[in-house]
Amino acid sequence: MGVLMSKRQTVEQVQKEVQEEKEAEASTSVLQEESSVNRAAWERLRDGRGVEPEEFDRNNRFTPPAFIRPTRKLDDDKPPDICLEPREPVVNDEMCDICEVWTAESLFPCRVCTRVFHDGCLRRMGYIQGDGAAEVTEMAHTETGWSCHYCNNLNLLLTEEEMYSLTETFQQCKVIPDCSLTRADFLRYRHQAAKRGDSDRALSGEQEEQAARQFAALDPDHRGHIEWPDFLSHESLLLLQQLRPQNSLLRLLTVKERERARATFLAWGSGSAISEAECHRAQHSWFHKHLPQAPSSSVSVSHVGPIADSSPASGSSKSQDKALMPTEHESRSVDWPTFLRENVIYILAARPNSAAVHLKPPG
Repeated sequence: MGVLMSKRQTVEQVQKEVQEEKEAEASTSVLQEESSVNRAAWERLRDGRGVEPEEFDRNNRFTPPAFIRPTRKLDDDKPPDICLEPREPVVNDEMCDICEVWTAESLFPCRVCTRVFHDGCLRRMGYIQGDGAAEVTEMAHTETGWSCHYCNNLNLLLTEEEMYSLTETFQQCKVIPDCSLTRADFLRYRHQAAKRGDSDRALSGEQEEQAARQFAALDPDHRGHIEWPDFLSHESLLLLQQLRPQNSLLRLLTVKERERARATFLAWGSGSAISEAECHRAQHSWFHKHLPQAPSSSVSVSHVGPIADSSPASGSSKSQDKALMPTEHESRSVDWPTFLRENVIYILAARPNSAAVHLKPPG
């Protein structure tokens, strides 16, 4: 009996192995076929020959690569070497960041980083849709410029630990992700966030007024609500301010942002310092993102930020900037390192394409 059972087990084992081999072969065949179709479509996209919509299943094709959140280095709180002189050369990438192919077609440069993109690649990846495509075409080669999907999302600046802290705050304050917030929602959240960890704490009257002004800045079109991406960017900036030292924030600036800061400081200053009023003015002026500008063929440094008084574009903003100038006696001069430290968070806040002011400067 023992021998017969051994034979039966052997037969069953062989049958099982044969079945597993058949299933593995079938699975491999399907995967190879899908891989072949997928690879051919990607090759056509790379070569600029286009891709038919049915060639990609939207559930698992043409999705952005997984984003790996940054990590802080041990020495990121040390002062970075950002000198006023000499100036840094700004050179955009030569190949599209998505398909990694150079073509004679127009490439759209990001105003913040050195990446460039084909409009077709941006559409196919779903980064621009509908009217967004026309806006990118219109803005990318102007003085105002356009921020790519990496730079447009300030939440991507947070580390895993910082994002966990922000998510925990949202959960405790019962914030529903991907939903717009009314003024009442925003103020309620600010009160709850202030009480987190200390039920006796609450916003003062002055702090509530400041929160109301921030809501208005996030809702420039006066629609009565703010969109989730704008709210998320604002909260990400507040967390960066709270957890990161100034030197760590300075290390987030790109070469284009550093060069715009230099150009502003040199245009407004006399020698090695500028006035406190001009520094205050700069904090507001980084958000002048929608001034009418003549198209430019240059893709070197797109301008987002203060415009020199000699610029033709400065006329429309000059009266507004004068209103921001303090009327009291200027008590101090501001050197280059101080100017950078006091402006870095607002330079970062001006990255998104949205007209919203994601961190309203004081005054």
